[in-house]
Amino acid sequence: MGERFLPLNGNYRNLIVFKKAECIYDVTFYFANNFLTKSDRTIDQMIQAARSGRQNIAEGSAASVTSSETEIKLINVARASLQELLLDYEDYLRVRNMEKWNINDYRSRQTRRACSQHNDSEYFVDAIKKRKPETIANIAITLIHQTDVLLRKLIDRLQDDFVKTGGIKEAMMQARRDYRKKNLGY
Repeated sequence: MGERFLPLNGNYRNLIVFKKAECIYDVTFYFANNFLTKSDRTIDQMIQAARSGRQNIAEGSAASVTSSETEIKLINVARASLQELLLDYEDYLRVRNMEKWNINDYRSRQTRRACSQHNDSEYFVDAIKKRKPETIANIAITLIHQTDVLLRKLIDRLQDDFVKTGGIKEAMMQARRDYRKKNLGY
């Protein structure tokens, strides 16, 4: 067999952004099931938005093998889903007259530091079990903001990679030209 033109991509489980999205999903699952009224439709909406953030990173990464366009679109869908979830957490705090921490608040700085140092869901699940709903919502908001930054950087890198290396169609055509040149003499 000749040169391979399909990239060896798709290992989303090692991406920090995927691990962060998994933390967001697990925190949201716990939060929604413990602090929202069982009949509240927001439970399903929050869990589905968190799930969509995580799943679209995985799906986009898997699609990257054959479609840069699909990968970029799905990573952006993940970003949009997490923005929807962010609004749900902010609404939760606002309608209950709870505090959304200011970016300069010591709790916010401490949370940003902890969230940037930990990418394992188990850490957050253990930590939130000892916290009040207001604190958990602010932790989730921090995780969402950090993940959003990572998703934007990933989208920028994917765009740059596409501009530099092209897509699957170009790789397929080049592989075909190389084969003809090597094996058919033209």
